[in-house]
Amino acid sequence: MAAKVLAIVLAGGEGKRLMPLTADRAKPAVPFGGMYRMVDFVLSNLANAGFLKIVVLTQYKSHSLDRHITKTWRMSTLLGNYVTPVPAQQRRGPWWFAGSADAIYQSFNLINDEQPDYVIVFGADHIYRMDPRQMVDDHIASGASVTVAGIRQPLSTADQFGVIEVGEDGKRIRAFREKPTDAVGLPDAPDQIYASMGNYVFSTRALCEAVERDAADKTSKHDMGGSIIPMMVERGEANVYDFQDNEVPGSTDRDRGYWRDVGTLDSFYDAHMDLINVHPVFNLYNFDWPIYTDQPPYPPAKFVHQWGERVGRAVGSMISPGAVISGSLVENSVVSPKVKVHSWAQVDGAVLMEGVEIGRHAVVRRAILDKNVFVPEGAEIGVDLEKDRQRYTVSDNGVVVIGKGQRVEP
Repeated sequence: MAAKVLAIVLAGGEGKRLMPLTADRAKPAVPFGGMYRMVDFVLSNLANAGFLKIVVLTQYKSHSLDRHITKTWRMSTLLGNYVTPVPAQQRRGPWWFAGSADAIYQSFNLINDEQPDYVIVFGADHIYRMDPRQMVDDHIASGASVTVAGIRQPLSTADQFGVIEVGEDGKRIRAFREKPTDAVGLPDAPDQIYASMGNYVFSTRALCEAVERDAADKTSKHDMGGSIIPMMVERGEANVYDFQDNEVPGSTDRDRGYWRDVGTLDSFYDAHMDLINVHPVFNLYNFDWPIYTDQPPYPPAKFVHQWGERVGRAVGSMISPGAVISGSLVENSVVSPKVKVHSWAQVDGAVLMEGVEIGRHAVVRRAILDKNVFVPEGAEIGVDLEKDRQRYTVSDNGVVVIGKGQRVEP
């Protein structure tokens, strides 16, 4: 008989480093890749794998996230399948979630209702493809209490990640450390480390016992990666799952093993640029493992005008339905639905979210424009960064970010 599995998606993150994109929405609700929301990637991985009992724990400014999940992620109820957002409910007292471990502690009713054999706990704000069935199978075969997904990274980057250190068998986790400066390489690759992906598979009893123990510790931060996993590592109950062993149908040698934590404006921008290569670093066109999302009834994208330099065209870009490129040039960009780029405008290296409008003769370079931003005729974004810094957010790498609904000054 197949094991019973419940998936819990942690989607309560505030995403302060993505401001202003998270000014009025939770990080997992931030649009990505023209058509999607960040949360669609983890939900698609779970759905493609056949794990169809999914709860999404939400907290911070969750309205748009709740609305997206409710509208988009509808499963057949005939077999008891569901994807449902679950806000903090103060079931354990008059307080909100104090951390990701506390979120699960306060949501024990969800586990009790389903009585699963295993619980998947995945984050909601990473961009990747993964077949979680293979990780669950690995966990069951190992007999461990928890299995932590690890992605191989250069040893020199260990101070940027939560690092998983393993024993000589390459599986049992002997230490779990946050951004160490003295990390040790892997037994089979001394120049590499395992970085935690924030994805876990638990045996249900072990998860409940660990979270209850953590809840009683008033000095704990009540965090899955910072509290629960180190506790279980210390007890010798934790294994690692090597992400490079995960085989996703339809993946290529170029995009296999892709995973990005888009927690900063620069990583968010760079992940978009990964989409638009001729041979994408992350391939959205893998129809064997689709990324699902809401598909509104927008018309096809339209390119109009062909007179002199007034030619509507896009090169090295992704253009979403409902967009109109009118007598303008779009290069190396990701264009979301209902975007309008007017005549003689130039857009290069930009992420334009839904409803953005670029006026005639405007110039937009290396920028992220949130929903419904209006750039008037002749305005320039990303041309004079010192001027832009006085008015907008500019990332460490010089990407200009303009928040939802702003009207750019001429």
